[in-house]
Amino acid sequence: MDKIDRMLIRLLQQNARYSLKQLSERVFLSSPAVAARIEKLEREGVITGYRANVDLDKTGYHITVFVNLEMNPKQKPAFIDYIQTVPNVLECNIVSGNYTMLIKAAFPSTVDLDKFIGQIQKYGTTETHIVFSTPVPPRGIIIYEEEESKE
Repeated sequence: MDKIDRMLIRLLQQNARYSLKQLSERVFLSSPAVAARIEKLEREGVITGYRANVDLDKTGYHITVFVNLEMNPKQKPAFIDYIQTVPNVLECNIVSGNYTMLIKAAFPSTVDLDKFIGQIQKYGTTETHIVFSTPVPPRGIIIYEEEESKE
């Protein structure tokens, strides 16, 4: 990845709907050259997709939670199969520490949350944290230039 690839990644993280013309103006390349670079970044798996950022509250999902799940390692495969099918789950991570999994999910009501917790407690012990506010919303990673990362 060179400086221009890094600039493109930064720009696309800011706004994935930038047109090729807008991107090309910012990185000083032709639109076909920018398209080729983006295709290469996608092919190499650097860019894995594009999505809309949605206000969960405005879509009726008023409750966002983080759930820690402690489980027997032998249950991981079955749990992973199950959790991938739950549409309310926004993210699931295998973590170190006292818990095995960290799950981020959103629900329209506490009733729905309670049903979900009941389902995953079949796999182990949970600890649930309800989000009150999000001062730093999900955002892209800063892609530093090689010179910057050496400082």
